[in-house]
Amino acid sequence: MKPWKLWAGIALVVVLFFGGLGLGYKLFSPAANKTTITADVILTALRDRGFLVTQTYVFDEPVTITKSSGSALKDFFFGQTITARGVMEANVGIDLAKVSSDDVTITGDAITVLLPAASLFNVRPIGPIDVKNDRGILKRLLESDSGYNEALVELSKQAEAAATKPELLARASDQAIQQVRQLLGYVAQGKTITVKVKN
Repeated sequence: MKPWKLWAGIALVVVLFFGGLGLGYKLFSPAANKTTITADVILTALRDRGFLVTQTYVFDEPVTITKSSGSALKDFFFGQTITARGVMEANVGIDLAKVSSDDVTITGDAITVLLPAASLFNVRPIGPIDVKNDRGILKRLLESDSGYNEALVELSKQAEAAATKPELLARASDQAIQQVRQLLGYVAQGKTITVKVKN
């Protein structure tokens, strides 16, 4: 093989190698793949999460439901006292579906997102509910209701009232701010992200 052919082959390989590197850098460099962050991009990322549960509270408090006419004689026949106890779980967080384009502000590399206030997502029993139903003689004969449904409603109301106390809602809001900031950190890398809860 002639020396000039060898050098030409080497030169061709070098040119192709560096040309490939340059093309690869142009195609796959961070600047080429940089997505423009708009309010719609932020809203899509948030709304895909739906209701963001940030705090779960567990309550175990008894309830008593007394149905009395005020007359001892009537209560002997028709009175009723339901006592119940059960462990209730309450989930609290932020409804990200309520975030609108008005709540997202983008100025240069700074993104500000306003979240709705924390609210109750759901209340549910975890485990069995123990119900004791003391009824008057005639009420016992005429009604077969165990009192379970009324007890569940009352336990749910009690757990809801406890979970929506201002200090517990404030804790859920603080957690939401941290989690949303972390989520948007993946979506809008390199941006300064500020997350607040609307008053």
